[in-house]
Amino acid sequence: MVDLPEIFEIIMILSFGASWPANLMKSYKARTAKGKSLLFLCLIFFGYIAGIISKLINEAYMSSFQDKWYVLIFYFINLVMVGADICLYYRNRLIDKRTI
Repeated sequence: MVDLPEIFEIIMILSFGASWPANLMKSYKARTAKGKSLLFLCLIFFGYIAGIISKLINEAYMSSFQDKWYVLIFYFINLVMVGADICLYYRNRLIDKRTI
């Protein structure tokens, strides 16, 4: 059974997750790193890593992992999307350097 704090955690993760695909497309199409903050992206990336680690070291969560594995999946999906945006940042930075 899903408890109330878990429902809100899932809503938070899904809300963040819903915004990343649009952000990735914008980064891909823009072909510039101007207006992007690498520090911001790295902080979000490491925040997701901390969230994953917090789940993995939480005994209560791990004892019910068989029933609640899906929560961790959303963290990994978001982590991958932020990682892709970091890669696009570096690609776009190279494009910026070539056009100067």
